[in-house]
Amino acid sequence: MSPLELTTFINTTANAIACNSSDDELNLLSVIFSQLGDTLATIVVQRSICDNSK
Repeated sequence: MSPLELTTFINTTANAIACNSSDDELNLLSVIFSQLGDTLATIVVQRSICDNSK
């Protein structure tokens, strides 16, 4: 998938979710996905540190 295809997919998905969700649901989903992204970034950094220490 190209970068353009990826951003189009993300945008389309966000629009579809927004059309079918209340503002409260969107707020909750927003913080859930933010936490998910932060947690995934933490895992990647930790893996890198562990791999470099071997």
